[in-house]
Amino acid sequence: MIWEIKEWCELSIKEVENIFSLRSEVFIVEQDCIYQDIDGKDQKAKHVLGKKNNEIIAYARIFKPGDYFKEASFGRTVVKKSERGKGHGNELVIKCLKHITVEEIKISAQSYLKRFYGKHGFVAKGEEYLEDGIPHTAMFTRAK
Repeated sequence: MIWEIKEWCELSIKEVENIFSLRSEVFIVEQDCIYQDIDGKDQKAKHVLGKKNNEIIAYARIFKPGDYFKEASFGRTVVKKSERGKGHGNELVIKCLKHITVEEIKISAQSYLKRFYGKHGFVAKGEEYLEDGIPHTAMFTRAK
């Protein structure tokens, strides 16, 4: 697995196509959730790419404080279905946490992943809420 972190302007057309394809494959098709993936925030984010055989199989986007939440954050965290169970999700979260250099980090986690993010030091705060029809929980941690 090759890991890269890039600004929006550094991504190739092929990488952008791979990112949108992976996100729609998982968040729209697999999770059967119709939502507007292209939200105008990709240009503000840093993009974490996990590549295998030159294909993006793991991905997340990272935001500075104020660009998504008041706190630093990461999201659209995804691993291709055929590549799950191999530790790529843990590696992806670790890459995001190491890249964020501010104190507090907030994520909007799908609620079924609370235990997964808890292993990375995140703590749930507040009530569960629906985001695009899927239960989510606000979670917070400190950068490492």
